[in-house]
Amino acid sequence: MIVFELICREQHRFEGWFASGDDFAAQQSRGLLACPVCGGEHVEKLPTAKIRKQSSEAVAPAQPTAEPLEAGKFDATRIIDYILTHSEDVGKRFAEEALKIYHQEAPQRSIRGVSTRAEAENLHEEGVPVFSLPIPPQDRWN
Repeated sequence: MIVFELICREQHRFEGWFASGDDFAAQQSRGLLACPVCGGEHVEKLPTAKIRKQSSEAVAPAQPTAEPLEAGKFDATRIIDYILTHSEDVGKRFAEEALKIYHQEAPQRSIRGVSTRAEAENLHEEGVPVFSLPIPPQDRWN
């Protein structure tokens, strides 16, 4: 059994339990999945951390799965969901990866991760367009 964190087009988040990743894909392709909140049938998996052996495999950036936020509306939950579904988590390599992207030494993409205050200040001094967004650890999400 595998548990995926899912999200619908209306940005409702929920869990789904499946026999395997292939089982999720099969149910999704047959239109058998629906949001328990709104009944919407457009359901996608949220990115999850994968534990794997060190390798030189490239990680593909997250693909857009949701509609852009409406201008003038502030909804922290929707903003966080949007960021999580539209960016690649590079963890503690954030400052290093942001510099590589800025200097065109790595592919252009949206990333998120963690950095020290000193690393963030260095990025700002270099002119790298970054900002801090305090997202609580996943075990504290409601």
